[in-house]
Amino acid sequence: MNTIGIDLLHFYSPPFMLSLEELARERQIDPNKYTVGIGQSYMSLPSLDEDIVTMGAEAAKPIVDQVDSSSIRLLLFATESGIDHSKAAGIWVHHLLNLAPTCRVVELKQACYSATCALQLAAAYVAQHPNQKALVIASDVARYGLRTSGEPTQGAGAIAMLVTKNPRLLAIEPGSGVDTSHVMDFWRPLYMTEALVDGKYSTRIYLETLERAWREYCLETNRTWEDHARFCFHTPFCKMAEKACDRLMKINSLPKCDITAKLHDSLHYARIVGNCYTAALYLSLASLLENDPSDLSSSRIGCYSYGSGAVGEFFSCIVQPDYRNHLVTKSHTEMLKARKTLTVSEYESLYQTDIPIDGSHWIAPHWKKEGFRLQGIKDHVRQYEMCGKHLIT
Repeated sequence: MNTIGIDLLHFYSPPFMLSLEELARERQIDPNKYTVGIGQSYMSLPSLDEDIVTMGAEAAKPIVDQVDSSSIRLLLFATESGIDHSKAAGIWVHHLLNLAPTCRVVELKQACYSATCALQLAAAYVAQHPNQKALVIASDVARYGLRTSGEPTQGAGAIAMLVTKNPRLLAIEPGSGVDTSHVMDFWRPLYMTEALVDGKYSTRIYLETLERAWREYCLETNRTWEDHARFCFHTPFCKMAEKACDRLMKINSLPKCDITAKLHDSLHYARIVGNCYTAALYLSLASLLENDPSDLSSSRIGCYSYGSGAVGEFFSCIVQPDYRNHLVTKSHTEMLKARKTLTVSEYESLYQTDIPIDGSHWIAPHWKKEGFRLQGIKDHVRQYEMCGKHLIT
C-alpha cells in the first residue's frame, strides 16, 4: 500500500535581516523583551525586487530541478500576501519554473492555515493519481507597521514541498482534528498593506483552537501525547510555540517540565527568520528534521497549523527511514549565513518605500544578485526576470 506525503522540502529566506536586539535598543526597549519574551533573534526582510512570486519560485526551483517537471500536475500556492484579486500567484511561478501546461494551479487563502489545507488537498490528489506529483508552495511577508506591537514579529519567506506517493521525508497519516470559528483576532482589509491584530486575543484564540483541534484529533486517531516523538507548531514567534506545547501538556495532565526535547530544534530557523505566515509551520518542520541530532526515522511528529479568523488543524506524519539523505541542510545553512544585516535606519527606509498601487509605471531597484526578481510594473502587469537573463512577464 502506498503512503503519501512530503518527498522533498526546501525553503527560501530573503537576503536581508534585522537584529531584534538592535531594533529593541533603537525603540528604547529592553532587548530581553524580544530575545527572551517572544524568543526572536532576527527577522528576514525582502528587498524591493522580491515578492511572494519570486520567493515562491526560489523555494521551489531546487525541487523542480530534481524531478521530471512534467510529472507535477498540481501546484497549490498558499499565501495571505496576495498580489492580485483574480490571478493566482502560482501562475507566475508556474511560468517562471517552466512547468507543464497540464499542471493545475490554484491559490488558497485562510491566513496562516492555508498551506496545511493545500498539503491535505495535494495528498488527496496524489492518492487519486499515484503516478503524479503535487507542488505546494507557501510564501508570505509578515508586515505590521513601524513602532507597532507587532513589529518584532515580522519576517518573510517561502517554503516548497513536493507531495508524492512513497515519500522520502514524511508520510502524512490519516486522521486529523480541525476546528473553525468566526473571530477577528487578526486580519488585513483589502485597502491596507499592514495587518491588524489584537495580540493577546489572538494568542488566546490560538491556544483555544489548539485544544479543540487536539481533542478532535485524539478522538479521530486514538493517539495520545506519548505516541508523538516531537511536535511542530505554527510559529509566528518562538514563545508562541512554547506556550502551545505547555498547553498540550496541561490538557494531557502532564507535569510542567522542560520541553526542550520535544520542541527546541523545531524553533531554530524561526528564531532567526521570523514570521512567514503560511510557511511558518513548515519552516519549523524543516528546522526539526535538519537540526535535531537524534535519528528520527519512523518517529511520529505531531503538527499544529493555525490561521487567524480562525481555522486550526492538528495532524501527524511519520519520518521516513532514509530521510537524512534527502535533506538540504547545507544549502539552507549557507543561505541563512549569507544574509546581510541591515541597520534599523536601513530597515525603516526599506519599509517606507512602497510599490505603487495606482497603476503607475515602476522600475524596481536592482538589489538581488541572482535568482528570480521583480523587475517592475508596466501597464498594470508585474514584470519578472531571472538575474542576468531575459525579461519574463
